[in-house]
Amino acid sequence: MVKLMLDGFGGDQWIKANRVATPSPSIHGIECYHVNARVSKDLEDIGYFQFIKIFLLLGHCLQAIWCRFRFGVKAMYYVPAPGKKSALYRDWIVMFLCRPFFPTMILHWHAAGLGKWLETHVQMPHRTMTYKRLRDVDLSITLSAYNRADADKLMPKRVCVVNNGIPDPCPNFEKDVLPRRVARWKARQAILSGAKPASRECDTAGSHPEVFKVLYLAHCTRDKGLFDTMAGVLLANTRLEATGSPLRIELLVAGGFFNREEELEFEKACKAFQGRSSLRYLGFVSGAQKQAALCEADLFCFPTFFHNENQPVNLNEAMAYGLPILTSRWRSIPELFPPGQGMLVDIQSPEQIADALMEALPLSTGGSLRELLINKFNLDQYLSSLAAAFKSVESHSRTEVRPQPWTPMTKPPTST
Repeated sequence: MVKLMLDGFGGDQWIKANRVATPSPSIHGIECYHVNARVSKDLEDIGYFQFIKIFLLLGHCLQAIWCRFRFGVKAMYYVPAPGKKSALYRDWIVMFLCRPFFPTMILHWHAAGLGKWLETHVQMPHRTMTYKRLRDVDLSITLSAYNRADADKLMPKRVCVVNNGIPDPCPNFEKDVLPRRVARWKARQAILSGAKPASRECDTAGSHPEVFKVLYLAHCTRDKGLFDTMAGVLLANTRLEATGSPLRIELLVAGGFFNREEELEFEKACKAFQGRSSLRYLGFVSGAQKQAALCEADLFCFPTFFHNENQPVNLNEAMAYGLPILTSRWRSIPELFPPGQGMLVDIQSPEQIADALMEALPLSTGGSLRELLINKFNLDQYLSSLAAAFKSVESHSRTEVRPQPWTPMTKPPTST
């Protein structure tokens, strides 16, 4: 999402400054000077202490301070840590070194749950230090009303809610994807009624319209819902077999493993997928492979309970491909869906997943969810909303905020 923002605002002006005399701002009137502050090699490495990270982080801070004086940059944009101690220590260092040099500080809360984690997993000194370093920023941007509580806990001068938005990854949906989805739905309807699907529908639907294909596309971890998805599919297939249904469910799993123990558990669990149950592991996919998986699927399943989950972009991608979505009532996820759209289950509930899959078999495509992506979660709206939030800092009348003691978490606002 940061890369989409950077590209949408005209790219890295620091690089352009070395090539042209005058850097050119984007149509949104925002100039970005990017310091790639990456200190972790991969997802598994995020949030864990290593000495080399300290030296990398110090170098990143010096680059940011250099930008402040070389280019006159007055506002610093920063993504705060998720609920991990070493990641939190990173934020303390960055705020201690950089914040005195920047008149304007903007925090963008991509992860959720930091406020609750501070109250339940660390001691008072950690809460006090976090409050001291991150409080009273000029602007906090949250992805939803749910994780506004994380921002409000640190008493920013201004809070804006900006939903994620992505470029349409399936611009040819109406021509290339929708006909197949509709044909597969009509073929399933005919099969469920005991009739034979029309030959024209079978030709368009592709092979085996009686196989309902469920796609899991995310990091292959327990807390992302992989094993709950597998258990739910197995249970649903058992029910279909018990009732003599001509349909069956196939699970497509796409993503990489970051934990060897979970990978071994996955390999062991795959042995249960025999007979009417089937599973295909696609591995890590991107580009054309990822597009093919999203086009092939009949439903997207993502029952996550990842502790920092907020508004996962894979749900936006599933919307773009017109897929019905089965996901969890977790963090900010329910806010993505209007009433009656999206199938929501409790976390760690294979029984509910199986129930939802059985209900989804006769359903049509997720075309209404694609309309939701086009109208609400598109890239233009994301960039325009971010730009408006940034500019609001200049026009907003700043009032003095008196420090308050740390208080228990309260229910987040229902509207913004």
